[in-house]
Amino acid sequence: MEIIESLKDKVKGKGVRIVFPEALDERILQAVVRLKKEGLITPILLGNPNQVNAKAKEFGFNIDGLTILDPENYDEFDDLVASFVERRKGKATEEDAKKILKDVNYFGTMLVYTDRADGLVSGAVHSTGDTVRPALQIIKTKEGVSRTSGAFLMLRGRGQERYIFADCAINPDPDKDVLAEIAIESAKTAKMFDIDPKVALLSFSTKGSAGGDQVDKVAQASEIVKEKDPDLAVDGELQFDAAFVNTVAKQKAPDSDVAGEANVFVFPELQSGNIGYKIAQRFGNFEAIGPVLQGLNKPISDLSRGCSSEDVYNLSLVTATQAIAED
Repeated sequence: MEIIESLKDKVKGKGVRIVFPEALDERILQAVVRLKKEGLITPILLGNPNQVNAKAKEFGFNIDGLTILDPENYDEFDDLVASFVERRKGKATEEDAKKILKDVNYFGTMLVYTDRADGLVSGAVHSTGDTVRPALQIIKTKEGVSRTSGAFLMLRGRGQERYIFADCAINPDPDKDVLAEIAIESAKTAKMFDIDPKVALLSFSTKGSAGGDQVDKVAQASEIVKEKDPDLAVDGELQFDAAFVNTVAKQKAPDSDVAGEANVFVFPELQSGNIGYKIAQRFGNFEAIGPVLQGLNKPISDLSRGCSSEDVYNLSLVTATQAIAED
């Protein structure tokens, strides 16, 4: 797929260090071996080395030369504990930290926070909460961003069609300010994938064709985005057909510079976002890569527990690309 080849070109040979807390999972090991062999990233596996090596042998993977770090036996564990206590600002004692950092997601996130790694990919076994919670407590969101959000890169036809869908993973019912943040961060994500962003804030209404609090929220979010980023092509509220289909756009929103040409779609709440990307994936045969967690100071990525090895491979490339973009 063309976009994946582009990401490979961006990260190859850069030595981007990505942590994988779920080193006993077959999908993770298969993807990591491939990524290492192709020289795309420097993987860091977490777990007991004997157990990880035994699993790799069971699955038929050669992991010789891969770094395996064990939270139970890590030379710099006390340094991580001290950094964690400082970062939590009185919310965790040293004793608390020693227990918490035995959790591979917390341990891996601290490796990223302390620049021992550049990014983390988890979620093949753990829930979204297990992956995102350490990120919010340790990595935290960028200045001016109150919430992280989850975007999907939607691909079809070898990547000739590419779109961003957000938020499809994190915020159940964002208010107008959070929705505006999601739109701005989604535009940044689009640029990372060489998409010139045209952002549509979606609704069941187009330009006042319906009313109510749900519609008002989207329209107000659109105005906030325009105030914060006047150069960004953004509009809302727009129904999906008005945002995507040029002939419909001419009828419903003739004065819009986004309608009919949108490539970044911001859903009004999580239910519609999650349903929307899965309909596109299953009915429309789009490949959904993500969720890409937006707005964090460093890249942490959350896999679906139903992911394939190919999903792990692709999201690892995205995470590495984010790390390079941050630098």
